[in-house]
Amino acid sequence: MKIYTRKGDKGTTGVFGGKREFKNSARIECIGTLDEVNSTIGLLRSKLGNDHEWQANLHRIQKDMMNMMSHLARPSDSKKENPNPKPEDGAEFCENWLDELEDSISSPSDYFLLPGGNEISALCHVCRTQIRRGERQLVTLMQEDPECVHDYISSYINRLSDLFFTMARAEMNKHGVAEEKWNLFLYKRKKKTNS
Repeated sequence: MKIYTRKGDKGTTGVFGGKREFKNSARIECIGTLDEVNSTIGLLRSKLGNDHEWQANLHRIQKDMMNMMSHLARPSDSKKENPNPKPEDGAEFCENWLDELEDSISSPSDYFLLPGGNEISALCHVCRTQIRRGERQLVTLMQEDPECVHDYISSYINRLSDLFFTMARAEMNKHGVAEEKWNLFLYKRKKKTNS
């Protein structure tokens, strides 16, 4: 079977249930960005090596991303049900891993940081910023087809950006790489001014 179908030559693509949408629709833009995130996570995993302690969790996130993308590809008016799993505990999974990572870091997260450090932490920041772009596109999709974007998806995506920020910090802390601080978080600045 050939991989090309020629059906997308005029700028449309198939979505779950058989309908076709333009490739620059809110749905396809969102799914495309989350696919980009998933590819960057794959690159991150290849840089970490097979025995790295993050591999299993990142593998789980990649599978969850595939499942979430499949659910976002199903318009709410589709008669066909999507049989793929729904990672409804994704936000909780991220929070548990975030707590573990934060416990391993020697300083609190009080500052906006310049992305970088070493290759792994820089890749974590690339994932973080791609996730934020995907989240913005998810909000556009929520406005157009609110019943398509289940709460567990928006919560999971929101939590993932925090996770990759913290992963970048944990990587730098582990290898003794100094963080390049920009400014205190706004709420920290207000607290400092008031005290």
